[in-house]
Amino acid sequence: FKKLKDEELELLVQVVESRGAWESGCILAPWGDLRGVKQGLPPQVLLCRLFRWPDLHQSHELKHLCYCAEGQGACGDLAVLCCNPHHFSRLAVPGTSPPHSPPPPLHLGTWGLRTAPETLTPSAGPCAEASLLCSPLPDTSLSWSTVKDGCWCKLAYWEYRTRVGRLYAVHEASVNVFCELPWGSGFCLAQLPAAYRSCAVQRARGKIGRGLLLSREPGGVWAYNRSEHPIFISSPTLSPPGACGLTVLKVLPGYSAKVFDYAWAGDRGGWQLPGEGPCDAHSIRISFAKGWGPCYSRQFITSCPCWLEVLLNQP
Repeated sequence: FKKLKDEELELLVQVVESRGAWESGCILAPWGDLRGVKQGLPPQVLLCRLFRWPDLHQSHELKHLCYCAEGQGACGDLAVLCCNPHHFSRLAVPGTSPPHSPPPPLHLGTWGLRTAPETLTPSAGPCAEASLLCSPLPDTSLSWSTVKDGCWCKLAYWEYRTRVGRLYAVHEASVNVFCELPWGSGFCLAQLPAAYRSCAVQRARGKIGRGLLLSREPGGVWAYNRSEHPIFISSPTLSPPGACGLTVLKVLPGYSAKVFDYAWAGDRGGWQLPGEGPCDAHSIRISFAKGWGPCYSRQFITSCPCWLEVLLNQP
């Protein structure tokens, strides 16, 4: 703290009080001599441990968020580093469990839910999920006009089997998805019209809060959980080699994960799941607060009250 300038100390106080509700600037501190510092840890680890994660041990457990200048290699001074505790997330890795979390990610089959972007309609009937498993898939690639406009993905918001509102095109490198917040920019779910919402949907929406940050970074797409409740994510590239189904990754508040790998998806081409038909290799599905799969009462993501589909442009 002694090495921070007065204005940076003031910013640190504001950041800590806001709990990361707004995207603050970098707080730069000199590397200096770590001798005498507790356990020889760098300042960002100490601040993250003090204000966010008491069980944090090493810097390799952290990842710079996309809006941090140091994370973009733009600080320009190797003698300083950003130690803003809300410019970091903890890494969620498939196949491992964070402290005090339920079992590791689930493996389950998937279905071809993604349909033509502007012609999505709600499924109906008691066998809707089964029909999704068996029905043939139309062409799901984004249009050439979308690619030409620089859109790298579109977001579709769903409540159970009903898509709510139109697709949201993302042109910037990152986008916030949130619900009913007076600050921030991005995809605000409160602005989407809906004629009727069940009590379960309203309860789930109340847990979205600050939601999540999606960012396109070198090699893939990252998701950072900004809310106070877990999010659950599946994509073809989260599955380990040789897996017979998709992985559903639980991402705790304050954690981030690489949820899509462009190179891996490119190597796969079309992906056929035995007995379940083709899987869209360029999409991500994210459920807010509610998980799905064999360990849950919800077997399909269409049984989750609030979820997001990320339709990726194929590079």
